[in-house]
Amino acid sequence: MRDFMPLPSLILPDRQLSLAPKVISTPRAYFWATPIILAFAILLLVWEAPGVIRDFQISQNPLVLENGNVQDGRCTTRKAIFTNCEARLVYAYKGQNYDTSVDIMFIDFHSGDYETGLVISADHPELATMSLGLDMLWNRIVTLTVFVILLGGMSLAILFLGLRIWRVNRQLRQPAKLIPVPVEITAFDRRRGLLSITYNDKIANDKTGRSAYTRMKDGQEPMIIGEANGKAVGLAVRHGNTALPVLLDSGLQRIGLTEDERTKALVPFTRQYKGDQNVPLLVEEPKKTVSIWKLLRVFVGTLLLIVVGLFGFWLWYVTSSSTQFQSPGMDINNLMPAPLNKWGCDQLKKRFGQDRAPFGCVADDYTSWK
Repeated sequence: MRDFMPLPSLILPDRQLSLAPKVISTPRAYFWATPIILAFAILLLVWEAPGVIRDFQISQNPLVLENGNVQDGRCTTRKAIFTNCEARLVYAYKGQNYDTSVDIMFIDFHSGDYETGLVISADHPELATMSLGLDMLWNRIVTLTVFVILLGGMSLAILFLGLRIWRVNRQLRQPAKLIPVPVEITAFDRRRGLLSITYNDKIANDKTGRSAYTRMKDGQEPMIIGEANGKAVGLAVRHGNTALPVLLDSGLQRIGLTEDERTKALVPFTRQYKGDQNVPLLVEEPKKTVSIWKLLRVFVGTLLLIVVGLFGFWLWYVTSSSTQFQSPGMDINNLMPAPLNKWGCDQLKKRFGQDRAPFGCVADDYTSWK
């Protein structure tokens, strides 16, 4: 490998020139990565936020029940720091019996067992949790917030990059002055007669550091002009003040030139290629990649499993649960749209109408059914 050595300059007519449409492409991953990451953020929020909100409500007026029973308590630690604890809480308060389950997640470097008790809200006795949940409340709030912001931020970043590509393609529709610049080709893939290339604007004097993605077909190859840092260097042009440079093909078909102008512009490069047999070409074997359709099927299947799982758990809770005070069943039911929430509460009332109403079905007196 050798360092990039500038080749003869690309000499273009002294006028504004147009470029072929869609020379900046949107990576296919953008179309499935964004909804998947966003789905994970929403799932995490839906699954953990109700428990955090419940425990925050309890923390406003907590009441420790010494005679409360914490059953089947279990904590599991993953990746050394991610801890998930769950337990069944059975207790009686003011003549009413309660039986519910709780699940909490937090980050901790603790090793060994945890000690915990049963705490309820003195204002809403149907809300119960482990004392460990209150001890780790701010840890849980921060953990949930950070993960939701990170996942949501990644989704927004991908969306922003997609909008940038859309804006650049709109700007490229109008002729403008073209300024040749070298770009580093960071990745490429040949598949089904299509050459997909990722390149980075970090070699030119006025480099931006931004990456772009393009596709070439019908036998087109990029204009390769050298090597730098073990990677091929391609020739691109800046179109006016657009945000991304456009990688040129070896025949300059992407620029709106006359045949005579194109022939003259290619002369210096034709001579260089004839005189220098070491000019690199993109000849490596493409890496095996997963089909976009397979990834799409995996995404759709995962999303359906999540939706069906949550809906199925809710149906089981409102129609078959042995107790109305079951978490996260209460939390999911409370988050359901009004018609579904009403139907769910009606099903619970048929079986537990003689007892206190659970969270999500309780009336303004915090005791009777709504």
